[in-house]
Amino acid sequence: MVTSEPRTRQVPAAGDRADGARPGRTPELLVLLCSAGAAVAAVAQPFVLGRTFDLLLRDGDAGGWLALSAGLLVGEMLLDSLTALFTGRCNAMWTAAIRSRAFAGLLGTAPDRARPHAPGDVGTRLTLNAADAGGAPAARAALAASLVTPMGALAALALVDVWVALCVLAGLPALALVLRSFARDSGASVAAYQHTQSQIASRLLEALDGTATIAAAGTSARERDRVLAPLPELAVLGRRMWTLHGRALGRSGVLVPLLILAATAVGGLRLASGALTVGGLLAACRYAQLTAGVGGAASLLGTVVRGREARARTLALERLPALTYGTRHVPPDGTGALELRGVRVVRDGRQVLRADDVRIPGGTTAAVVGRSGAGKSVLAAVAGRLIDPDEGHVLLDGVRLDRLTREALRTEVAFAFERPALGEGTVAEAVATGVRPVSRERIRQAAHAAGADGFVRRLPQGYDTPLPAAPLSGGEHQRLGLARAFAHAGRLLIMDDATSSLDTATEHEVDRALRRSPRPGTRLVVAHRPSVAGRADTVIWLDGGEVRAVGSHRELWNVTDYRAVFGVDGPGPPPAGRGPARLPEPEEARP
Repeated sequence: MVTSEPRTRQVPAAGDRADGARPGRTPELLVLLCSAGAAVAAVAQPFVLGRTFDLLLRDGDAGGWLALSAGLLVGEMLLDSLTALFTGRCNAMWTAAIRSRAFAGLLGTAPDRARPHAPGDVGTRLTLNAADAGGAPAARAALAASLVTPMGALAALALVDVWVALCVLAGLPALALVLRSFARDSGASVAAYQHTQSQIASRLLEALDGTATIAAAGTSARERDRVLAPLPELAVLGRRMWTLHGRALGRSGVLVPLLILAATAVGGLRLASGALTVGGLLAACRYAQLTAGVGGAASLLGTVVRGREARARTLALERLPALTYGTRHVPPDGTGALELRGVRVVRDGRQVLRADDVRIPGGTTAAVVGRSGAGKSVLAAVAGRLIDPDEGHVLLDGVRLDRLTREALRTEVAFAFERPALGEGTVAEAVATGVRPVSRERIRQAAHAAGADGFVRRLPQGYDTPLPAAPLSGGEHQRLGLARAFAHAGRLLIMDDATSSLDTATEHEVDRALRRSPRPGTRLVVAHRPSVAGRADTVIWLDGGEVRAVGSHRELWNVTDYRAVFGVDGPGPPPAGRGPARLPEPEEARP
């Protein structure tokens, strides 16, 4: 077995990640400069070429001008190549930055604030939308540089022949109206298209997550229809987007040739009158083409519009309200005493949790019980500051959780969940992941306490087995999550339905291992089994989002409604546990 120390993965604060991810304006500036340089070369080329042509017709000697014309052509090609290079780099950097900032915002907020965004919607925002938004800065720079060509060409055309320039200028407002109409109409279509994309992705992920249920129920056809139901709407929106794009290109495709034809006719008349040379006519026709090329900006404008709408979707994740932290630390001599003072949590105008003056002495185990929807997971999240209460405060050893530093909070408070996310590293790395390093020996101790050491040792590479190569059952997966929580447990360990996949014997062994642990600490356990509540020092009974009573399991068992939580009708003796707890409780909390 490999004995090297596992790498401990630490996630930086959301604000740190977001600030460090911004690439700045340098890539965009390089695209602008190269694009503008290529545009200047393109504008200078017709004048030089026309001058070269006149000299060749007059005396056959145009060596210097011919070399200059070739140099401009080569320079334009090189600048176009650099533009393509810097555009790709700019797109990659901005896409990575946007994804990083959106992901940091998603992870830096309270879980319930991110819950309205379905996984498929989040995936769409972080992939397709981030890529579209990342392409917008380079497109904006190229669009700005593209204006150099028609403006410079128009100015040069005025120097060559003012009448031809006036003819071209008269047709430019029509081209501008085409672009304005395209930008106005395509914005709403792009936004609706991106929203419908996210709907399909969300439904697809839901279906993939429930493949076993779908197969067992024989509803694959109905589920396929449900996932693809928005597809006709997506097709309509897609056709509308391409119709708008094609309409803009079609209108400009008609206007541009007419404009060039009119400029050529005026130039021909000026040539016939002797006011314009052959080289001048050549330059005037080329400048008329470059000036009318403003219609070619429709593609760049479409990229900018699409990127703007996509950026609005990624910003929704980036600007999720972040949890803020304080500057304090818990006292060094604390034992993990937990207090909930006047706590209220309200969601959508409905109170989902009310906990007044609930005290859990340090070093004890408290079980949170109640029917489904009673607020057990909300209380667990508030107690460990995954969410902040709308009213009241939670204190750990006398210090409010919202005044602790991020490192102090996540060092002293550990969570174990029903469905832990272990990542894709090795088994040892999954257990070691946290805000502080964990030794190899501590990993083994935590795995042993969670009942995981035995099956981990039987894996092909033991603790160094990659998780994707480890065939874990639901219970084994849950035990690794417990091991990670045990490895990082400080003064408070919160177990939110974290033993639901364990059999009774394994659950009992986990409880015994925790009680034998030399590290003191308080444990808050969301319990569904009466045996778990019976082994706790005290029980917090939730009913309808409120703390109905606090007491020992044996004392509360005498209450009919309490027994009904566990599906027991008759009084009878309570399930075997540790006996009644002798803990001080507020008088109003006694049943």
